[in-house]
Amino acid sequence: MSLNRSEKEAVISDVTGLAAKAQTLVLAEYRGITVADLTKLRSTARSNGVSLSVLKNTLARRAVAGSGFEVVSDLMTGPLIYGFSEDAVAAARVVADFAKTNDKLVIRGGAYGGKVLDVNGVKQLASIPSKEVLLAQLLGLMQSPISRIARVLAAVAEKNGGAAQDAPAEAVAA
Repeated sequence: MSLNRSEKEAVISDVTGLAAKAQTLVLAEYRGITVADLTKLRSTARSNGVSLSVLKNTLARRAVAGSGFEVVSDLMTGPLIYGFSEDAVAAARVVADFAKTNDKLVIRGGAYGGKVLDVNGVKQLASIPSKEVLLAQLLGLMQSPISRIARVLAAVAEKNGGAAQDAPAEAVAA
């Protein structure tokens, strides 16, 4: 079914809006995927804040023209699904995880920060831990020296016969 001019302009403006907010774009070929699998992929993407769209490539090229995603215009051939995400790794993670379980979804590439990502680049981006995990790791690193000092002070207090048992608690509180 062909779109008329106003429908095409609406699609271009919608995709331009997605591209303006997004940090990452992932392109994947979906040839041969069943409707049920594609529905499952869309549901997973939606829950992770990723916008998946099946677009005509010419409309997609026009929509990303002038944005940081224009660099992938050469990859826009064949039946593609476009994944946009505001989170830097969400689109790559959703598509790469689905591609692991469904060999008919073939990652073609992507863009992040105005640079083209090949298939391995998308997979590497997908392997970066989530923001929450990175924050937890950072907090663990920051707490490590403090907990070591507390253990050393507790060992010194124990060695001194417990005379300074209140000192480690005061030192940790300070």
